[in-house]
Amino acid sequence: MPSCSSPKVSFIDQAPARESFADAVLAGLGRRPRTLPAKFFYDRAGSELFDRITDLPEYYPTRTEIGILRQEAPRLARMIGPGAQLIEFGAGSLAKVRLILSALEAPEGFTAIDISGSHLKAAAEELARDYPQVPIAALCADYTRPLTLPEPLASSSARRVGFFPGSTIGNFEPDAAVDFLATVHPIFEPRGLFIVGVDLKKDRATLEAAYNDSAGVTAAFNLNMLERINRELEGNFALERFRHRAFYNEEKGRIEMHLVSLADQVVSVAGRTFSFRKGESIHTESSYKYAIGEFQSLAARAGWLPAGVLTDPENLFSLHLLKTG
Repeated sequence: MPSCSSPKVSFIDQAPARESFADAVLAGLGRRPRTLPAKFFYDRAGSELFDRITDLPEYYPTRTEIGILRQEAPRLARMIGPGAQLIEFGAGSLAKVRLILSALEAPEGFTAIDISGSHLKAAAEELARDYPQVPIAALCADYTRPLTLPEPLASSSARRVGFFPGSTIGNFEPDAAVDFLATVHPIFEPRGLFIVGVDLKKDRATLEAAYNDSAGVTAAFNLNMLERINRELEGNFALERFRHRAFYNEEKGRIEMHLVSLADQVVSVAGRTFSFRKGESIHTESSYKYAIGEFQSLAARAGWLPAGVLTDPENLFSLHLLKTG
């Protein structure tokens, strides 16, 4: 397992092989309807675009979740207790975890897990400068697969507390969300906690505006998937021949993001060709929205017990506190 360290951050590389991206893309484009896995949005360019999305006026989840954390961080710290090991999944820019770290009493360490290695390392080093007393590890990995925890976290007897913000859990199909929650459950036994951000069901207009911003940043984020395929897999997608589309599928309780072909066309990727009809789409992301009881039932299927729910005054967003037992 390759690794390198600075005095402040331990960086551990468990990134999936390049072939896994190629295999996923070729498989997704080869089926009907066509799909691409949302986890591959987050190369360096995609991660930077998503950071811009979180600041958009239409995109309520980030500012709402941060508001909850600011209000409730002392309460969370009391529940967690002193000397805990904090683990964030899908770490991104590490902005939200600062609110928890600042409230915790003498945390033993913090591990950030994300699939975008360069973005993760830069964010972890910035965090380490601001929290020099906290040992920090950056684990570049696909957290949807079983993980090998780095030392000293793996052998620590400290209470482990997971943090999975941003409603990323909504990007999983419900059965896959149960599988993920069941996969990480043993990491936190016997007395761990898991803090999970969950976007709540609400009116269609608010939901659709959040994924169709007037500045076009979400469209650029979606189209960056095709740019990444062009860069890394010898693709020849003409981005101007595809259009971003996002809508709320009320029956399934999810926002769907698609890339719609604007013409009949043939595209080459990694030596294979794919024919698109005008109006045919590639489904790039689903973002499920849950009522509070719905998510608690889903988590229970994975062996988690409810330990509390924190919401904002408008009931736009929720933080679910789950315990192992």
